[in-house]
Amino acid sequence: MTATATDAAAPAPDQGPGPTLEEQPIVEYKNRRIPLKLAIIAAVWVLGWLLLRGKMTLSLPYAELNGFMNWLNDVSDKVGDWQQTNFFFHTVLGNIVTFINDVVAWLQKMLSTPPGARPTPEIGWLGVTAILGWVAFAVAGWRSTILVVVTLLLFNVLDIWTDGIDLLIVTGLSVLVSVAIGLPLGIWMARRKRVSAFFTPILDIMQTMPSFAYLAPLALFFGIGPACAIVITLIYALPPVARITEHAIHGVSESTVEASRSLGVTKGQLLRRVQLPMARRTIVVGINQCTLAALAMATVTALVNGPGLGQDVIQALQALNVGDAFVAGSGIVLAAIMLDRTTTAASERAERAARRGSGSTLAPRTRQLLLLGTAVVALVLAYLSHLYLWAAQWPDKATIGSDVSSWINDATNWVVNTFDVITSFVKNVVSYGLLNPLQSLFSNVPWWLMAAVLLSVAATLGGRRALAATAICGAIILGTGLWYDSMQTLAMTIVATVLTMVVAIVLGVAMGRSGRADLVVRPVLDTFQTIPSFVYLVPALALFGASRFTAIVAGVLYAFPVATKLVADGIRGVSETTLEATRSVGTTTWQTITKVQVPMARPGLILATNQGLLYVLSIVVIGGLVGAGSLGYFVVAGFSQQNLFGKGFAAAIAITAIGVMLDRIMRYAAARQE
Repeated sequence: MTATATDAAAPAPDQGPGPTLEEQPIVEYKNRRIPLKLAIIAAVWVLGWLLLRGKMTLSLPYAELNGFMNWLNDVSDKVGDWQQTNFFFHTVLGNIVTFINDVVAWLQKMLSTPPGARPTPEIGWLGVTAILGWVAFAVAGWRSTILVVVTLLLFNVLDIWTDGIDLLIVTGLSVLVSVAIGLPLGIWMARRKRVSAFFTPILDIMQTMPSFAYLAPLALFFGIGPACAIVITLIYALPPVARITEHAIHGVSESTVEASRSLGVTKGQLLRRVQLPMARRTIVVGINQCTLAALAMATVTALVNGPGLGQDVIQALQALNVGDAFVAGSGIVLAAIMLDRTTTAASERAERAARRGSGSTLAPRTRQLLLLGTAVVALVLAYLSHLYLWAAQWPDKATIGSDVSSWINDATNWVVNTFDVITSFVKNVVSYGLLNPLQSLFSNVPWWLMAAVLLSVAATLGGRRALAATAICGAIILGTGLWYDSMQTLAMTIVATVLTMVVAIVLGVAMGRSGRADLVVRPVLDTFQTIPSFVYLVPALALFGASRFTAIVAGVLYAFPVATKLVADGIRGVSETTLEATRSVGTTTWQTITKVQVPMARPGLILATNQGLLYVLSIVVIGGLVGAGSLGYFVVAGFSQQNLFGKGFAAAIAITAIGVMLDRIMRYAAARQE
């Protein structure tokens, strides 16, 4: 095949069929008018900003409420009254809340918090470590057992045992309920197209909603405390397990299913004996994602008085105590790594079991005896930890949590004082050179002009469906009365997304072109993806103080791993035939990247941008805790000030609308590119 760097010549009649689209070395826009249309929209937008700046922006002062917010406050007051008189709120929801709180309190009494006059929990640290280590050994193997034991020992060493175990209690209960609901739901969706068509949009919205958006509405019905934390966490963690279970059932080979049916098996037998065993590994991956989502949300639910390390992080962030935040955040990271590696190992064992009939290298009888023996040892250690103080209470002399906090605070002060010129320069360049102008462009123009810009961009990129979704979400934002603050949040999200994609494209291209770079960078990205979003605020706060830029940095740190992987996959997916064709005509490496690989990986780049936007939005709103302001701050204020509950609830609705709008625009844009 003959190719040039600038054109692909049509084949002569006697040369056979021409090259496929995938083999073409040069990629053109499917619609060359899109850049021109976007340029015209931008020009009209800037002109409107110059002429109409500061007019009809719908800015609402901090303490001022509109009619919708006052109505939400009234609803909150009525719900408070109904909790004492209404049958549904008092009896149904009240009993559910009481039951969940009682279960959590009982587990805390058993594992983390001394009950009454007893100096330690019913089962001390040694017993808890032994029991959880045995569970890890049973489901994932001895390597996971070591990881679990080391993690729990570090909980003691860092003096975060009580809050660390409380975090695992909330996460564990939420995962159990999520799996109990999500697994049957995923199976049902896989077996009934109508059920899938009904639940898929709901699960899409649930996955699109930033974590902050769950807090206010569910706190209204379940109150503040452990019950609300668990309900929020299980709802947030439900979509991954349901969606991945449906995907796993669909992924079973159709020929296998048909062969089973030809033998006369019933639908139930087909599910139990064929589909579930063959889908087991993928289903365990869904449980892994469910567990990590639950841990991330369990940390955030500290805002509704959920127990766990999230409480320590929030208190430290509010006090600007980086050392304490680091210690608590380290505990969260340790828990995340432990849960991720253990569930991943369980998934790998399930895959081996599907291939060989057993997930262990030991003979079944030997494994059963080993599990029985280690279970006896774990129970004996648990009993000893119930009776003896040495096995129940970690010695104070062996804790270094306060020392680590002091070291981190000293190190932070040194870094800030030493590199203040650099960090201030970076913050000011981004703030004054990009963030401030963009926020002004978004929020200081008449609302109708900004709405027209959003609708025009949506229609240009994603077509009619994106236009319709943007119109609905824009109307919702307008209805909340928080248009100005929503545009401020949107501008911050876009700035953070731009920075995220710069990092993702640089690293992703390197990973896609070099196996060695992929081998080095991917484990780092995997580790970053394991860390809950809350934790990223700690290093950002340490370097840049409380500001909008802190939230942007945290958003970039949280979003770039997933965006980088998607970019790398897109670059790697470019046909080797195409690359050989471009090299044969003498193109440079830079030309190959910019003229061939990046253009041909455009669908992957759009998907990376989509995911980056959603990840960034979820943490930018959490940045309200560190001075980011706008919608996230109103959500936080709604829990601390009763008269601002309505405004916080309205902010949660606006956050959800922004997330859905951005998701739909990028999804439909990606679909048009395909």
